[in-house]
Amino acid sequence: MIMWNELGLSGGTAIIILIALYFVIKWAVKNGIKEAYSAITGKKTDEDVRNEKELKELGFELEDK
Repeated sequence: MIMWNELGLSGGTAIIILIALYFVIKWAVKNGIKEAYSAITGKKTDEDVRNEKELKELGFELEDK
């Protein structure tokens, strides 16, 4: 904890930062895996289909890749 004190952070703040960092990295890896899967297989995920449907309802037209 000496390193955190040198940066001006208390122990509780350091733990909160580490927990937030964990969830950000977890989210990024999850989205990266989904994107790689759809790129490799050419299949759309349920989330992609849902997003396209919502955009179409809002009046946006999507270009096919």
